[in-house]
Amino acid sequence: MRTTTNQVKPAILREQFIPDHLFLYLAKGNVSFFDGNEMYTYQSGDCCIARRNHLVKFILNSTAEDFEPIMFCFDEEFLHQFWQKYRNNRENFLSERAVIAVAKNELIDSFIRSVKPYYKGAMELDAAFEDIKYEELLLILLRSQPELEGIFFNFDAPQKINIEAYMNRNFRFNVGLERFALLTGRSLSAFKRDFKAAFKDSPSRWLVRKRLQEAYFLVQNQGRKPSDIYLELGFESLSHFSVAFKKEFGIVPTSLLTNT
Repeated sequence: MRTTTNQVKPAILREQFIPDHLFLYLAKGNVSFFDGNEMYTYQSGDCCIARRNHLVKFILNSTAEDFEPIMFCFDEEFLHQFWQKYRNNRENFLSERAVIAVAKNELIDSFIRSVKPYYKGAMELDAAFEDIKYEELLLILLRSQPELEGIFFNFDAPQKINIEAYMNRNFRFNVGLERFALLTGRSLSAFKRDFKAAFKDSPSRWLVRKRLQEAYFLVQNQGRKPSDIYLELGFESLSHFSVAFKKEFGIVPTSLLTNT
């Protein structure tokens, strides 16, 4: 089910895995994305595409009342149908960025204005116009930036990549081992086997230790508060983080702040 919304939902802002290509137009507000390598910030009038099968953290820089995104989620079934209908060329898209900026243009601005009459309820697009408007938006995007064909029409599964480099870049993301396996182009059993060979440790133990080492550095050397970093580092609660930190280092994380 594809939905279009301008309602801020915590689940959207906390989402770290992008299962389908997501087009975002920021009608109002300011938001940042972190993909393990880079931080991208967008403000009112900007638009971008968050790519399928990528990890991204969303950081809202505006209050909920001042944040108005308009989003279109392009699922694979729709993209296959579009591909069959228009038979666009598919060139390779060279950038590995998880979030791709879309150049501002009048066609997109006009499209956003045209969509508003078809909203209903919680800003869901009227089902009678859904496919038409999705198709129209995709045609506009491809006309404006033809290279996006290499993103939208690449239906390949993630290829096997260097597990050591990938995990060192993405250990902060709180996703399951099955997801890490998928994104590194492996089955779960192959992921665990290759991980053990690369790190001489199990994925679960290594992830906790790596996140705690990063936490120690951030608290001791940068004066970051534990309450500000535990989610950033992939811990689900402050209490879980504090218990794990003390088990690893023999002290509570706040004691590092009093010693600086």
